[in-house]
Amino acid sequence: MVAGLEIQREELAGRLTLRLTGTLDGRTAMALRSSLEELEAGDVVVDFTHLKEFRDSAVAVLTRPLSERKVQVRGLAGHHERMFRYFGLSTGTIASPRAYYTPEEVLA
Repeated sequence: MVAGLEIQREELAGRLTLRLTGTLDGRTAMALRSSLEELEAGDVVVDFTHLKEFRDSAVAVLTRPLSERKVQVRGLAGHHERMFRYFGLSTGTIASPRAYYTPEEVLA
């Protein structure tokens, strides 16, 4: 546990889930990044569902380790899904239908 963030590890049927509780910011994201880098190969899920606060600065810190390990993510808000996509990481979640058009669609 890092001040402000608790990482609960749960292993079930060969899959390791890291359940995050508290605040995820640039500093606490570094601790999560270290935890991810120390893990052996295998199925890993990072569950963001129970975070009280998720600051955008954490996205930049976590993008590389999440993409290198092919980690599954769970519980991201739409804003953070978009932030990860901006940094080049697909979360694998299907986006909800949009109520607007992109400039490319308007010009097509």
